[in-house]
Amino acid sequence: MIDTGIAALRLVHILAGMTALVVAPVAMVTAKGGPAHRRWGKVYFWMMAVVAITALPLGLWRPNYFLMLVAVFSFYFAFRGYRVLLRKRAERGEGAQALDWSAAVATFLASAALIVLGLVKPSPLWVRLAPVAIVFGAGGIVASGFDMVRFVRPPTERMSWWFSHMAGMLGSYIATVSAFSVVNFDFLPVVARWLWPSVVGTPLIVLWIVYYKIKFARKVKPAAVAA
Repeated sequence: MIDTGIAALRLVHILAGMTALVVAPVAMVTAKGGPAHRRWGKVYFWMMAVVAITALPLGLWRPNYFLMLVAVFSFYFAFRGYRVLLRKRAERGEGAQALDWSAAVATFLASAALIVLGLVKPSPLWVRLAPVAIVFGAGGIVASGFDMVRFVRPPTERMSWWFSHMAGMLGSYIATVSAFSVVNFDFLPVVARWLWPSVVGTPLIVLWIVYYKIKFARKVKPAAVAA
C-alpha cells in the first residue's frame, strides 16, 4: 500500500516536472503581461509547487535529504518570482507578508544546510554531490538573503518588481532543466549534469535583465524630455 502511494507520488512528481519544462518557454515567448503569459506562467508556478510538495515525502521515504533541500531551494525561485507580482508598490502597502518572510527564512536555512552538508560530506551521496550542494546552497542564500533585505528596505526603482519576477522565474527554470539533465544526460559526469544549466543559464538571465533595463531606460528618457 505504501509502495503504491510512493509510486503514485513519483509519477505526479515526474508529470508536474515535465509539464513545467514544456510550458515555461511558452510563457517566455508570449507578450509580457498578456493573457497567455499570465495563464502559462500560473500553470508553470503551480506545477513547480507540485514538484516541490511531492519531492518532500519522496525525499523522506528514501531518505534523500539532498533532494528535499534542493526542492526547497528550487521552488523558492518560482515562489519569489510569483509573489513579487503582489508587491509591486511597497509605498501603497504592498509589502512583504508573513508568507514571504517564512519562505525566505526557510530557504535561507535549507541553503545553509546544503552548504554545511556539502562541506561535511556525511555520506557517499554528499561526497559525490558536494560541489552541487555548495553551489546551490550559495545561490539560495544569496537569493533569500537579498529578498529579506528588500523586505526591510523596499527598492525605489519603479520596475524593480519586473526584474525580480524575471530572475525568480528564470532561475527556477534552470532548476527544472537541471532535473531533466540529471535524469536523462547519462553521458555527462554527475556534477556536470547538475550544474551545466546554471553555468549556461545564469549569464543569460543577467543579459536578459540588462536588455530590459536598457529598454526601459530608453522609454523613460523621451518621456522626461517631453515633460
